[in-house]
Amino acid sequence: MSKLLSFRLGIALSALALLAACAQPVKHTDYTAFRNSRPRSILLLPPTNATTDVNATNSMLSQMTMPVAEAGYYVVPVAVMDETFRQNGLTMAADIQATSPAKLREIFGADAALYSDITQYGTVYRVLDSATVVAASAKLVDLRTGDVLWRGHASASSNEGNNSSGGGLIGMLVAAAIKQVVNSLTDRSHDIAGVTSYRLLHGGPPDGLLYGPRSPRYETD
Repeated sequence: MSKLLSFRLGIALSALALLAACAQPVKHTDYTAFRNSRPRSILLLPPTNATTDVNATNSMLSQMTMPVAEAGYYVVPVAVMDETFRQNGLTMAADIQATSPAKLREIFGADAALYSDITQYGTVYRVLDSATVVAASAKLVDLRTGDVLWRGHASASSNEGNNSSGGGLIGMLVAAAIKQVVNSLTDRSHDIAGVTSYRLLHGGPPDGLLYGPRSPRYETD
């Protein structure tokens, strides 16, 4: 074998080894507790908000019911949940989430409650670009036992699929400034929150909620 061929073969093998080292195994959600519990009804609690945008909690909460209902669960109406806590002097998401599972079960009669946290919400301006990003995590807790049945996280960005870099430096600066203004005026964050909510709470493995009893796919997952 010539030295050149050996050299090329060595490079190819090194590249394959590097790719193998970089490849990460796909993590699948452990649904054991979820399957054993099989909740039929879910109470959505207001998400805690780690961002500076005061609208984040209400924006996310208003868009969380649909994906959970589409996954096959009865969802306690958000208006009923909100008014019940207000009547009891609880208006902050952190205080509401601190209520014991047993108490939530007693008040609302739901099988499980969804606790969520917003970690990013709003438009981020960079020198050559801007993007509206919403990120959140959630966990589903069995109100009968207090066990965590499922955990998930998701994010969405207004820049997804946008790889355009034409127009030169000046063009990129102008485009970034225009996007910043448009995103601020149109409340783009609310739209992106809808995408994040669906990605976080959709039904089906490998990382979504198990399908509930109201879904035709119940117990097929």
